[in-house]
Amino acid sequence: MHSQRFYTLSGSCPDQIGIIARVSGFIAQHRGWILESSYHADDGSGEQDGRYFMRMEVKAESLPFHLAEFRERFRPLADELSMDWKISDSAVKRRVVIMVSKQEHCLYDLLSRWQAKELDIEIPCVISNHGTFKELVEWHGIPFHHVPIDPDNKAAAHAEIRRIYEEVKGDTMVLARYMQILPPDLCDSYPGQMINIHHSFLPSFVGARPYHQAYRRGVKLIGATCHYVTRELDQGPIIEQDVIRIDHSDSIEDMVRYGKDIEKAVLARGLRYHLEDRVLVHANKTVIFR
Repeated sequence: MHSQRFYTLSGSCPDQIGIIARVSGFIAQHRGWILESSYHADDGSGEQDGRYFMRMEVKAESLPFHLAEFRERFRPLADELSMDWKISDSAVKRRVVIMVSKQEHCLYDLLSRWQAKELDIEIPCVISNHGTFKELVEWHGIPFHHVPIDPDNKAAAHAEIRRIYEEVKGDTMVLARYMQILPPDLCDSYPGQMINIHHSFLPSFVGARPYHQAYRRGVKLIGATCHYVTRELDQGPIIEQDVIRIDHSDSIEDMVRYGKDIEKAVLARGLRYHLEDRVLVHANKTVIFR
């Protein structure tokens, strides 16, 4: 991460000759200083045939105009290339709403990284279906919203979650071991904004109690997966994963304990990639420019 202010331009388009030259030429034409650039072109196999992906960081002060004018000037070129793209400003902090249930480790880790300014974000609130962490969250100076969920009030509870997220102008929602299934309409409303940490190496052991599933199956590796939330449970595009080796002597309790460390690290890395616009999604896959 650079100390000076910069803009991050990222996008993807059908692969063709001259994309790098045209995009970097546009930036050079306006005296833009490229600080970092990453590119990837698919090899012509799979669901992403012929797709080109890019990410550039441009020193903000090198350009003679602000972000809004950059968007207007770049749009005709992007349209010619049929590019899906966005540009963000490093000076604008992302507003990350954290959702949690009763498991504390991911919440503790995110709050610690935020307090140490390792995650340069704003946390406008924490939402939970339990009141367990109210004092902890408010001690950090962050509003806490207790939104209980039971079979009789799910629709109202989900509407309240939506209302809070909109009211605080959140742009990222992190499910830090939030153990409730969100409805399809809520998931569809915020594509690419909702991030979940699942305590298994997906696509294995989807759903509840994955460590118990892994124990019964006798696996030799357990892991965690950070992914975007979609209407299909634990099926969203994968951002980050990691594993740890286990053996026959490890109990379910051991696996849960090992897994907590992996979950924290995987969620922190995946969230950082997302915040820095290092994740490009196409179909149900991702390109990660680390």
